[in-house]
Amino acid sequence: MSPGMDQLARDKDLLGRSSITERVTDLLRTRIGEGRFKPGEKLSEDEICTALGVSRNTVREAFRLLTHERLLAHELNRGVFVRRPSSADIADIYRMRMLVECAVLRCLGDPPFALEGLAAAADDGDKAVAAQDWAALGAANFHFHRELIALAGIRRIDETMRSVLAELRLAFHCVDDPRALHIPYLGLNRTLLETLRTGDADLAERQLRDYLDDSRTTMERTASSGE
Repeated sequence: MSPGMDQLARDKDLLGRSSITERVTDLLRTRIGEGRFKPGEKLSEDEICTALGVSRNTVREAFRLLTHERLLAHELNRGVFVRRPSSADIADIYRMRMLVECAVLRCLGDPPFALEGLAAAADDGDKAVAAQDWAALGAANFHFHRELIALAGIRRIDETMRSVLAELRLAFHCVDDPRALHIPYLGLNRTLLETLRTGDADLAERQLRDYLDDSRTTMERTASSGE
């Protein structure tokens, strides 16, 4: 059994009786985002049905939803695969991030801001570095940005950007040296957090723009070399 399928078998107990398709979709989305299923990996409908104890129709609907989110790709006569984002995909993702994340900081209102979630994510990043767990460091970085987006307090934005960031994580899983990729952003996250603690959202927005520009350049270069 692959690592991803082994994890899904343990996830079975997390499924409730209601909204079973949504729960299966959420579990697959989460495990893909964590890198349990790698870009380019074929997903077995039968194995997922067995691991989670659900019907084929449920898994097929989850596949359909995740294909719509651009996390999976259906290839005729071959099956369903975890997508490998292209450089064009990454450019679109970063345009979306620039629009949304910078707008969140621009519209924060008056300080003090609710920064507990950002602080917890930054602490998780420190713990991951101490443990030399680079996958956990990547997860902490994405958690930081989800918490930043959540500062807007708008559920629809949270849901939309969750899918956008999950798609970006597929590209991160293609990187040969995750330590070198994620280490710089740990310090940048701390800088953003400290700036927001001072109440200077305008400076934080400028820092975030530079941060996202640098990250986009790095990821587009990585994606281009892998195409």
